[in-house]
Amino acid sequence: MGTASSLVSPGEVIEDGYGGEGGEACEIPVEVKPKARLLRSSFRRGPRVIGSSFKSTGSVDLEYAAEYERLRKEYEIFRVSKNNEITSMQKKEAKLDEENKRLRAELQALQKTYQKILREKESAVEAKYQAMERAATFEHDRDKVKRQFKIFRETKEKEIQDLLRAKRDLESKLQQLQAQGIQVYDPNDSDSDDNQTTVTAAGTQCEYWTGGALGSEPSMGSMMQLQQTFRGPEFAHSLIDVEGPFANVSRDDWDAAVASLLQVSPHVPQVLWSNTVRCYLIFTQDTKAELNFFIKKHSSALRRMCESLGHFYLNIYFPEETADRYAVERMQEIKRSSLSVLLLKSSVTSSVVEDCEEAFVKNPDGHPLVLYLRTEKDHNLTVHIRQLLERVNAADKAAKVKVVDHSGSAEEGADLIYAQLKKAIKQELLGFEGADADLKDSGIDEEGEEDSGDVLWDLHDEQEQMESFQQACSSTTSLLGFQKYIDRLNDMITAPPPTPPLLVSGGPGSGKSLLLSKWIELQQKQSPNTLFLYHFVGRPLSTSSEPVLIIKRLTVKLLQHFWSISGFSMEPSKILEEFPRWLERLSARHQGNIIIIIDSIDQIQQAERHMKWLIDPLPVNVRVVVSVNVETCPQAWRLWPTLHLDPLSPKEVRSIISAECQSLDLKLTKEQEKQLERHCRSASTCNALYVTLLAKMVTRSETLHTLCLQCQDTMSLYRLALKMTLNSLSSDREQHIMKELLCLVCASHNGLSESEALDLFPEIELPVLSSMLHRLSRLCILTLRCGLIRFQHLQAWEAVRLEFLGRGSSSATYRDKLILYFNQQLSEDVVTWRVADELPWLLQQQENRVKLQLSLLNLFVSQNLYKRGHFSELLAYWQYVGKDKSSMATEYFDSLKQYEKSCESEDSMTKLANLYETLGRFLKDLGLPSQAVAPLQRSLEIRETALDPDHPSVAQSLHQLAGVYVQWKKYGNAEQLYKQALEISENAYGAEHASVARELDSLAMIYQKQNKYEQAEKLRKRSVKIRQKTARQKGHMYGFTLLRRRALQLEELTLGKDSADCAKTLNELGVLYYLQNNLEAAKVFLTRSLEMRQRVLGADHPDCAQSLNNLAALHTERKEYETAEDMYEKALDIRKRALSHDHPSLAYTLKHLAMLYKRRGKLEKALPLYELSLEIREKSFGPKHPSVATALVNLAVIYCQMKKHGAALPLYQQALKVYEDTLGRSHPRVGETLKNLAVLSYEEGDFEKAAELYKRAMEIKEAEQSLVCGNAPSRHSSSGDTTIKPQVPHCDQSQYSTI
Repeated sequence: MGTASSLVSPGEVIEDGYGGEGGEACEIPVEVKPKARLLRSSFRRGPRVIGSSFKSTGSVDLEYAAEYERLRKEYEIFRVSKNNEITSMQKKEAKLDEENKRLRAELQALQKTYQKILREKESAVEAKYQAMERAATFEHDRDKVKRQFKIFRETKEKEIQDLLRAKRDLESKLQQLQAQGIQVYDPNDSDSDDNQTTVTAAGTQCEYWTGGALGSEPSMGSMMQLQQTFRGPEFAHSLIDVEGPFANVSRDDWDAAVASLLQVSPHVPQVLWSNTVRCYLIFTQDTKAELNFFIKKHSSALRRMCESLGHFYLNIYFPEETADRYAVERMQEIKRSSLSVLLLKSSVTSSVVEDCEEAFVKNPDGHPLVLYLRTEKDHNLTVHIRQLLERVNAADKAAKVKVVDHSGSAEEGADLIYAQLKKAIKQELLGFEGADADLKDSGIDEEGEEDSGDVLWDLHDEQEQMESFQQACSSTTSLLGFQKYIDRLNDMITAPPPTPPLLVSGGPGSGKSLLLSKWIELQQKQSPNTLFLYHFVGRPLSTSSEPVLIIKRLTVKLLQHFWSISGFSMEPSKILEEFPRWLERLSARHQGNIIIIIDSIDQIQQAERHMKWLIDPLPVNVRVVVSVNVETCPQAWRLWPTLHLDPLSPKEVRSIISAECQSLDLKLTKEQEKQLERHCRSASTCNALYVTLLAKMVTRSETLHTLCLQCQDTMSLYRLALKMTLNSLSSDREQHIMKELLCLVCASHNGLSESEALDLFPEIELPVLSSMLHRLSRLCILTLRCGLIRFQHLQAWEAVRLEFLGRGSSSATYRDKLILYFNQQLSEDVVTWRVADELPWLLQQQENRVKLQLSLLNLFVSQNLYKRGHFSELLAYWQYVGKDKSSMATEYFDSLKQYEKSCESEDSMTKLANLYETLGRFLKDLGLPSQAVAPLQRSLEIRETALDPDHPSVAQSLHQLAGVYVQWKKYGNAEQLYKQALEISENAYGAEHASVARELDSLAMIYQKQNKYEQAEKLRKRSVKIRQKTARQKGHMYGFTLLRRRALQLEELTLGKDSADCAKTLNELGVLYYLQNNLEAAKVFLTRSLEMRQRVLGADHPDCAQSLNNLAALHTERKEYETAEDMYEKALDIRKRALSHDHPSLAYTLKHLAMLYKRRGKLEKALPLYELSLEIREKSFGPKHPSVATALVNLAVIYCQMKKHGAALPLYQQALKVYEDTLGRSHPRVGETLKNLAVLSYEEGDFEKAAELYKRAMEIKEAEQSLVCGNAPSRHSSSGDTTIKPQVPHCDQSQYSTI
C-alpha cells in the first residue's frame, strides 16, 4: 500500500457532508521502505509462494486505488447534493416562519377586533336595556300620573266642598283668637327656613330630596324655596364689626363656626401646650415633703392616665437652690403649663413669689390652678403668706383657684393634691364632664370613631400639622418682603379656571413655609368661606412624609364637611385613587373656593408617582399650591406656573439682624454691620434661614463673629451652632447628654418626648433638660411638636447627622437604644401610641425581620396602628417581613388563639372582643372578606356572652359584620344585621343618637344599591335630622369643647372698661353660648353687647345693627316672633341709613326679616324685601350669576304662595336658564327648579308638561344619588366629563318643601 498522499493534497480543505465542520488536510510523515529492498528481503526470508508474483501485487494496489477514487467521487456528488437539499430546506423553513408570523399577527388583530366588537355589543345591549328600563319607568310614571289625575279629578269637587267648610270654620276660630289678642302660627316652624337642608361646612349645604313620587300625595301649592345663605362673618361698615367666625347668631352656621374655630384654633392659646399635660409645681422647703410624696406615689398614675388618652404628662418644678439660674426657663415653662399647683405653709422665697405672680396673678390663658395650703392649729399665717394669698384672691375674679386647706400629714396632703389634679385634668383639660369621666376614659376611642363613622382618624397627626402651621405663623415674616409673593398668590386664586397647581420654588431655607403659612393666615381672615387644606411635610422617612397618610388626612378633612362619609376605603391604593373623586364631590357642594397647600412636597416618598392627581384637571373652585426645592423638583412639574423666591435683599438682611439685636437690647458697630452686609451677598448666604441663624449667633456671642463669617452655607453655620451650644454647657456630663439626645432624636422615627428623654437619661434633672431645649430652640435646631422633640428644619437634622453620626458613630447604635427602651415598655404591658409608632419602624430600619414580626404580632401594637388610621404603614411592615395577606391573617389568628387562652376576667374578654373586631376590620380593608367573617363573628359571640345581647358593643359587631356582606353584595344578609344593630342602638341610646344615624345611613346605602330610592330617601332624611341635632349639641371633632374653651377665655376679656373691643367680645360670647344651646346666657351677653355699643358708638352705628340682628335671631329661636320682628326692623333701618344699598350686610338682614314675615304669613310685607334682595344681588353679581337665580326662585315661591302663578312662571324660567348656563343641565339646582316648575304646571292643569318636567328632575336626582354613593365616573378620569361648572351659593327652603 502507498502513503495515500494522492487522495488529498496537503493544505486542501476537507468538507464534511454530514453536517460537521470542514477541516484542513495535512501531510502525515510515514516511514516506508523502498520496494526493491522489500522484494529482496522477501526472497531471503522464505520459500517462494506458488501463484504469487510482483505483477499481481501491483495490480491489486491499482484496483484499490481506482475503487477508492470512484467511491470518493460518488461521496463528493452525494455530499454536494445533500448540501443543496439542506440549503433548499432552510430557505423553505425561513419562508414558513415568515408566513407563520404574518398569520399570527393577523390572528391577534382579528382577536382584538373580536374583543372590541364584543365589548361594543355588550355596551349596546346594556344601553338598550337601560333605554328599555327608562322607557318602562317613564311609562309607569305617566300611567301613575294619569291614575292620580283621574282620582284627583273625580274627588276634586268633594274635596273643594270639604276644604271650603274647613276654611270657614278655621277663619271663624281665627277671628275669635285674634279678637282676644292671640297670634297663631305654624308650630312646625323653626328658626330657619332650611328645615330640609343639611348644613355641612363653612359655606356648604348638602341637599337631600324631600319627597316621593309626584302622584303619591298631591300637595297643592308645594314649592321649594331656595335661599342664599351667607356664611362666616357678616361684613359691616366698620372694622370692628364682626371680625372672626362668631359674629352672627345663626343655628345653621354651627358647622361654619366650628370649622372656623378649628382653622384658627392654633392661634388661640391652647390649654394643652403641644399635647402635653404640663403640671407646674411651685413649692417651698416647708412643703417639699408633700411634693416628694406626690411625685413618688401619684405621678406615675397621672402619666398612665394621660398616655392612655393619647397625651403626655410632665411634672415641672425648679428647686429653690437652683431656681435663680433658670429664670428664663421658669417663665417659659409657666407660659407652657397646663395647670399650676402652689404649695404653701409658712415661708416663701423670691423665686416662689415670682412664679406665683406669673402663674396665679397674671394667668392670661385661664388654666386651672390649685392652691395647697398646709395649716396648723396653733400657728397663724405669716405676713408674707397672707399678702401673697390676698393678691391671688384679688386676681381670681372668675373663681378658678381650687383651694386645698389641709392640716394633716404630708402624705395625706399629696393625696388631696392628686385628687384635685385628676379631676382638673379630666374635666377642664381633656373635656370629660361629670361623674362619667371614668367611664369615658375607656370609651374615648369608640367615641372618636363614632364622630367619623368607620373612618379611622389620628388626632396626633392633625395636631402636628396645626402646630407646624402655628410655629411658622409666629415667625417674623413681615421683615422678609413677602408682600409681592402674597399678591401673586392672591392673583392665582382669582384667576379663571382651569388653573394648574402653582409651584412655589426656592432653595433650602428660603422661606417657602413661612410664606405659605402667612398667606393661609391672611386668607382665613379675608375669605371665611374658603376651605383650606394644608399639609407641612417633615423630614424624610417621618410620618408626615408618608404619601398615603397625607392623602388620607386630606380626604378625611374633606369628608368632615359631609354628614355621611360611608364608602371611604382604607386600602392604600384606593385612597390615592379616590381622592380626586372626593375632591370633586365636595367642590360641587361647597360655596367658595377650596385651597390645598402642600409644603415641601418633593420630600414625599415617590412624590411624582403618588401625586398623579395634580396633573389631572382640577375642579373650577379648587386651587392647589405646592412648594419644592429647586434642585429636587420633578421634571414634569417644572412646566407649571412657578413663583420663585428670590434671595433676600441687603435691606431685608439688615432688617432681620436689627430685629434680632433689638430683641436682646444689643447694638452692633457700623463695622460689624458692614461686614455682615458684605458677607450676605451670595446665593447661599442671603436666604432667610441662614440670615436668621446668623443673626441669632452673632447677637449672642461677639467672639463668634469672625467664625460665623467663615461659614458660607447654612449647613456649616448649623454645625458651628452645635459646637457653640456644646461648649456653653457647664460640664462634660451635660455635653455628653446633649450629644446623645440629639443623636437619639436624629435616629428616631418622629422624635422623642420630654418624659421619654428623662427616662433614657435618669441622671439628668428637668431644669437641665429644659435649659438644653431652650438653647437649642433659640438657635433653630430643635422644637416641640405634638409633645415630641423634633428638628426645626431639615438642614438642622442633616447637620446633626454629619457632625455626630459621621465620625464612627452609627444611627444603628442609637436605634438599638431606642428599641431596648420601647421593648421594655412592651414587657410591662404598656402599649401606647408612641410604642406603636416607633418600635416597628426602628426594627425595620435595623433590618431585623424576626423581631419586627414579633412586635407586629403583639396584638395591641397592631391594634393601635390600625385604629389610628396607619393602615398603610402596618401593611408595609408585613410586606417587608415577607408575608402575604393570607399568611398575615393566619399569624394574627394564631396569636389571638394564644391570647384567648389567658383571658378569664370580663375586662380581658372585652379586650379580646375588641382585638377580634380590629382584625376583622383590618382583613376587610385588605380585601379578604371571606377571612374577615370569622374574627367578626367571634367578636360578636364574645360580646353577646360576656356583656349582654342588647349591649351597644353588640351593635358595633353587627355593623362591622354587615359591612362584609355588603362587600359580597349579599344585601339581604347585610340588611338584617343592620336592622338588628339599629334596634339595639335605639334601645340603648334612644332614637336620636349618632349611632342610630350611622345605622340608618348604612341601611340607606344598601337600599340605594338595590335601586330602592324611596326607602333610602326616608332613612337618609331621618339620619340627617339626627346628625343635625347631635351636631348642634356636641359638635364635630371636639367642636363643642373648643366652643366652651373659647368662651372661658373670652370671659376674662370682658371684665375691663367699656370699649368697642369689649362689646365685640361680648357679642362673640353671646354667639358661642347660643351655639351651646345656653340661650339665657347668650341673651345676657348679647344684650350687654348692644347696650355697650349704644353707649360707646351711638345707637345708629352699624355694630348696633349687628347686635340687634343677633338678638332678633335669638328671640326667633325662642318663638318670640314679635320681639324678633321689631329688632330686625330696627337693624334694617340702621343699615339702610349707614350702609350702601347693595351692601351684603343689608342683604343679610333683608333675608332674615323676609323669612320671618313669610313664617308669620305676612306675604305682602315679605314680597318687597325679596324683590330688594334680588335687586341687590343683580347689582353685586350681575344678571347671569347663580346667586341671582337663587333670588329669582325665592321671589317666585312668594308669588306661588300668593297664588300669582303668572308672575312666578317667568321667574322660574329665567332662574332655570341661569342655572343651566352656569352650572350645567345636570346640577341639583336645575333639578330643584324643574321640580318647582313641575308643581306649578300641575297646579295650572298642564299635566303632560308637569310629568315631563318631573321626569327630568328625577333623572337629575338619581344621578346625584349615584354620585354620592360613588358610582359616577370621576371628572379626572379619561372617560369622564372634564367640564366642571362653578357651584352656586346655597339657598333657602321654605316650610313647603315636600312634593
